[in-house]
Amino acid sequence: MSEKESPPAHDTATLERLVARLEESAGRLRGGELSPEAAAEVVEQCAQTAGQAAAELERLTRAAASEAAPTQDQLL
Repeated sequence: MSEKESPPAHDTATLERLVARLEESAGRLRGGELSPEAAAEVVEQCAQTAGQAAAELERLTRAAASEAAPTQDQLL
């Protein structure tokens, strides 16, 4: 799959990777071993990752809705 291609509508792997990244970052922040500057950078990365996860969840939701909706031919 090229960078410009979207994953299949039902593929949740991207969302799962983003969630895992957020969980790992949360663990680093809870660990308390980061400097304030490093913690701020991790928080910024979390914000970006959360935005990506929201967009991916929206894509999955729209794809599921379009798959579930009957086509005009099915209605006739």
